[in-house]
Amino acid sequence: MIAVTGAAGFIGSNIVYELNRRGHEDLLVVDLDPAGDQAANLAPLRFARYLDKEGFRTWLADPVNARSLDTLYHMGACSSTTETDWSYLAENNLGYTRELCLRCLDADVRFVNASSAATYGDGSRGYRDDHAGLRDLKPLNLYGKSKHDFDLWALSEKLLESIVCLKYFNVYGPNEWHKGDMRSMVCKGFEQIRDNGLVRLFQSDRPEYPDGGQQRDFVFVRDAVDMTLWFGERKDVGGVFNVGTGEANTWNRLITAIFTAMGREAAIEYVPMPDHLKGKYQYHTRAEMTKLGDAGYGRPVTLLEDAVADYVQNHLDGKRHLGT
Repeated sequence: MIAVTGAAGFIGSNIVYELNRRGHEDLLVVDLDPAGDQAANLAPLRFARYLDKEGFRTWLADPVNARSLDTLYHMGACSSTTETDWSYLAENNLGYTRELCLRCLDADVRFVNASSAATYGDGSRGYRDDHAGLRDLKPLNLYGKSKHDFDLWALSEKLLESIVCLKYFNVYGPNEWHKGDMRSMVCKGFEQIRDNGLVRLFQSDRPEYPDGGQQRDFVFVRDAVDMTLWFGERKDVGGVFNVGTGEANTWNRLITAIFTAMGREAAIEYVPMPDHLKGKYQYHTRAEMTKLGDAGYGRPVTLLEDAVADYVQNHLDGKRHLGT
């Protein structure tokens, strides 16, 4: 049996969908009681059992149950970069993850955990996923700190050779509607174009970057899931790994791809950077992907324009969830 936490969420539901597509239906899915779009994410998918967070905690504490698992993909977490309640993040993102990790190790269950590129902070220390530099990273928000603290704990406990922590970069794709303001700019940009005919981007306040020239490593969720599931199959590979494309693309290229997918000419308006984001805004991210390639993963990622067109035309236009 395979378990997926955060299964009603964005990456989690994409993992369940892909496991279904590969013939897996003996799945244990875990999440809070889903509602709205989160319930719609799970509705078309096939699985054997659903448990909420506390139910799964109790279930996994039984060694017999734990030994029935082959792999746990732990995607469940509070992913809000604006969350300010550290006690909540410390329990939900850090304490709960440590507990699940130890249960899995005791039962010889493969543990694949979602970390985040938010752990890299402003990027001044680079985006290398080597273990030697982990202690030097300074996340810019409490969400990033909660993910980073788990990575550091696993490092200090010498567990990284036995588990996997995946640092997801800017993932976009279907089933993210429930995320509100945390949705990708592909989703939000599509809605701006549909409703207003243009997209608003932040002006640059750094001379080395033109307006809209700020850069991100945008990774299609299909590629992120393929990398994630590869680690479930390759149980001999452990450690912290980036999940990205290895390319830094500008916001202008991303937004232009959305307009093209919608059959429209690009129309972009640049607006001032809000004060609360100044000093916390990342101007450049690019995942260093050498380590993943050296570990044996070799599938090429989807071209940005092709991925955006797939997302816009097959899912955003008509709000079609995976599996429908």
